[in-house]
Amino acid sequence: MRFAMILLGAALLASPAAGQTGGTAIPTTTISQTISLGTATPGGGFPLYGNAFAEVMNAADPQLSIAPRNTRGSNENIPLLEKGELDLALVAGEPAYEAFAGIGRAPVRLKILTAIYSNPGMFVVRADSPYRTIRDLVGQPVAFGAKGSGLPILARYVLDGLGLKQDEDFRAVYLDRAGDGPAMVEDGRVAALWGAGIGWPGFAAVASSAAGARFIAPSAEEITRIRARHAFLKPLTVPAGSYPKQTEPIASLGSWSFVLTREDLPDDVAYRLAKTHGVEATLCRKLAQACETNAANTVAAAPKAELIHSGVMKYLREIGVVK
Repeated sequence: MRFAMILLGAALLASPAAGQTGGTAIPTTTISQTISLGTATPGGGFPLYGNAFAEVMNAADPQLSIAPRNTRGSNENIPLLEKGELDLALVAGEPAYEAFAGIGRAPVRLKILTAIYSNPGMFVVRADSPYRTIRDLVGQPVAFGAKGSGLPILARYVLDGLGLKQDEDFRAVYLDRAGDGPAMVEDGRVAALWGAGIGWPGFAAVASSAAGARFIAPSAEEITRIRARHAFLKPLTVPAGSYPKQTEPIASLGSWSFVLTREDLPDDVAYRLAKTHGVEATLCRKLAQACETNAANTVAAAPKAELIHSGVMKYLREIGVVK
């Protein structure tokens, strides 16, 4: 639901926003209803991030009231934003790429509030399983993520780059809840769980289980092949220690997830929301995955600068990240 707003002409001379403009009065907005933030199904990375984001932002600006809302994930969040039923939403890189590019649909008229974190994709299997490469998993039951989330889309691009079809070369399983995947790996219902990111809850759960975990990512040669076909996917690394007993970094590839906004979100509201970058150290302490949420990454991750909301760009110029 769109939030109701009363525009005020007051100056925020004592606020951090005013400090960024040398004390110049900034028209602001009093929000009389909550700002809705679409996340995804329970047990995945998006609800974890969304809750932390809302808590930190609400504490940083008492006039903000961001309320996370579980959804079916990226593929539902995009149309909900377009219909004005969400104000903000977390959207994975691949669905965002397709939506901005108009792949399979008309291009969206949504905007980027911030990049949130990178999503290096990989599989996790039990440590005692016989599977060690992606090819080893062909013909096996594999959980590719929750229905409607961006994870299956990332997997589709990665596998396509290797000449594999997700629904034909694997016994693909799509989850009703992201949190259901780890138990399916542990009890053998699936051979592997596909996921992405640093500190992703599904990977952490399998790695913390009694059986332990082994991660399977594309090899260096496979990464080259995938990027030759899908250049928008970027080489990314999961640092050592991101998961229990993970002693070596893991090279993979993927993209950045975003907080997207409605196109008609007022500039002054987007400007204040952009102050996520003013409290990024607090957000990092709250959630390890959120340590990648910073102004420089937002600029670098956006496919085009004009896709960043104009209110956000105002803030980025003031702090010197964009000229």
